Amino acid sequence: MPLLEVKNMTKNFGGVKALSDVSLRVDEGEILGLIGPNGAGKTTLFNVITGAYRCNNGKVLFKGEDITGLKPHVVAQKGVVRTFQHVVLWRRFSVMDSMRTALHMRSEFKVFGGMFRTRSYRQKEKRVDEEAIRILDFVGMKHLKEQEVVTLSHGYRRTLALAIGVASRPPLLLLDEPVTALNPERVAAIIDLIRGIREEGTTIMIIEHNMRAIFDICDRIIVLNAGKNIAEGTPHEIRENNEVIAAYLGGGKFAAKH
Repeated sequence: MPLLEVKNMTKNFGGVKALSDVSLRVDEGEILGLIGPNGAGKTTLFNVITGAYRCNNGKVLFKGEDITGLKPHVVAQKGVVRTFQHVVLWRRFSVMDSMRTALHMRSEFKVFGGMFRTRSYRQKEKRVDEEAIRILDFVGMKHLKEQEVVTLSHGYRRTLALAIGVASRPPLLLLDEPVTALNPERVAAIIDLIRGIREEGTTIMIIEHNMRAIFDICDRIIVLNAGKNIAEGTPHEIRENNEVIAAYLGGGKFAAKH
C-alpha cells in the first residue's frame, strides 16, 4: 500500500481548473519529485494534500486513511508535514528556540509541570535541548544556535526549515522548492541533508525548479502541466521524455542545460 495516494483530484478557482483529475502515489521510503512549469498546479496540489485548500473532487489517502479536507494541523498531526511555514512564523526566535518550539509541539508536556517546573518537566526540557542540538549538528547549524532566524542567510533559513521538519519526525515530509535560487554550495549541502533525512526514515515529496538537483536526488519524478499529469518515471525516463521536453523544457534546451 502506498504511503500517500491522491485519487482523481480536481481543484477549481472560479472558472480556472488548477488541477484536473490528478492521481499519484508516494511509496514509503522514496524521494518523489514533482516538477512542471509555473502555473502547472504543483503548489496547489501540496495545498490540497495538506488541507490548506479544499478540493472540488477527489481524495487524499494517507496510510490508507481518507484525510481529504482535514484541517492543516490535523493533517500534520497524522504525519504529513510541510516545511515552508514554520520559519516565517518564528523569524524573531533564535535558531535554538525555533528548534525547542518544534520539539515542544511534538512532545506531550503537561501545563502543571511547565508552570511549577516539576522534576519530570525539567528532565523533559533537558531532553528537548539535547535533541535540538543533535538535529542542529545533523544539519550543520550547531554553530548558529544563538543566532536570530531573521538574520540568517536565505540558504540557512531553508536549512532550518528542514531541521524543523526533521524535529517533528514525520512519516512524510513535503518540501516546496528547498534549493531554488541558492548558490551551488548550499544546494549541495541541502541535497545531502535531504538524503540524510530519508535515511532517518522519512519519505519525501519535493517540488523544485532546479532540475540538476531534482535529477540528482529523486528516485521517481511526476510532471504536471496545466493541472494534469503528463509523465511519470525515473529521472532518466523523464529526461528523455519528448512530451516533457516539449511542454516544460522548451525543445532541446533541456538536454543542453541539464
